[in-house]
Amino acid sequence: MGVGDEMREENIQKAEFRSGFVAVVGRPNAGKSTLLNHLVGEKLAMVSKKAQATRKRMNIIVMHGNTQIIFVDTPGLHERERLLNQFMMEEALKAIGDSDLILFLSPVNDSLDEYKKFLEIIKAKQTPHIVVLTKIDRYPQSKLLSKLKEYQQFQEYFEAIIPFSVNKKIGEKELLDEISKHLPEHPWLYDPEYITTENIRDIYKELIRESIFENLSDEIPYESDVVIERIEESDEIDRVFATIVVEKEMQKRMIIGTKAQTIKRVGVYARKQIELFAQKKIYLDLHVAVRKGWSKNKVSLEELGYQF
Repeated sequence: MGVGDEMREENIQKAEFRSGFVAVVGRPNAGKSTLLNHLVGEKLAMVSKKAQATRKRMNIIVMHGNTQIIFVDTPGLHERERLLNQFMMEEALKAIGDSDLILFLSPVNDSLDEYKKFLEIIKAKQTPHIVVLTKIDRYPQSKLLSKLKEYQQFQEYFEAIIPFSVNKKIGEKELLDEISKHLPEHPWLYDPEYITTENIRDIYKELIRESIFENLSDEIPYESDVVIERIEESDEIDRVFATIVVEKEMQKRMIIGTKAQTIKRVGVYARKQIELFAQKKIYLDLHVAVRKGWSKNKVSLEELGYQF
C-alpha cells in the first residue's frame, strides 16, 4: 500500500468516528440520572426519589462502537422563583442550546403536558430530539401501548420514541444505536477511557448531597449544599474533609441529630458510595455550617460553584 492509499484509508477510518453532546431533559424525577448511571456503568449522577435533586449539568461519557456520546445530565424542567431554581432551569436550557441531540425523558404514566411544554421551549431551535419512555416496568404492557399511540400525534417532531427500563434492561442498545445515527461524524472529543469530565471534588460533593436527600426529609435537602474542603490522597486511604452548608441553625441541629446520630448516618451512606466509586478506603470527615439565605443570594451561590 502506497502513501496515498494509506492516507485515504486513514481518512475513511476517521470519517467513521462520531462524537457529540446529548442533553438529557425532562421533568424533575423523570429518571434522567438513573438512566445515565446505568448506561455508563458507574454511580456518577445523583439519584434520589425526591424531585429536583440534580442542580448542575454533568457530562457523562459513553462509548458505543465508534461513537463517543457525551450525555449532559440536567436539572429537571420546572418553574420556581427561588434564585437557585432559576439557576437550575438555566442549566437545563443551556444544555439544550449547546447539544447536537436532545433526549426527552417521560415516565410512561405521565400525561403529555410536559412534552407539550418541552416542544414550546425548543420551538425556535433546530435540535432534533428522541422521546424516551421511562419506568415502563412499573405498568402493564397495555399502558405502554396506549402511551405510544398518544405520542403518534407528535411524530413529526421527534426522531424516534424508545421505551426504556433500567430494571428489565430494555431499550439500551436501541437507544444508543439511535443516538449514534444523529451525531455528527467527528473525532472523539475525549480519551475513550474517560467516563466524565467532572473532577473528583464535584463527584464526591454529589454523593454526599445524595446521602442528605436519602437520610433527611422536608426542606433540609433543598436548603443544603456541600463544600469539599480538601482531599488528602494516599495509597492506602483517601481522607475527604467536607462541610454541609445549611440556611438555619435549626437545620444544623437536625442534620447533626441527637448524639450526632443523624450526621453519622449521612456520613456512613456517603462514605460507602464514595468508596464504590473510588475503589479504595475512604475516611470522610463531615461538619455543618450555617450560611443564612445562601440559596437566595447570588454571591453565596457563586461561592458554592453556581456560576450564573
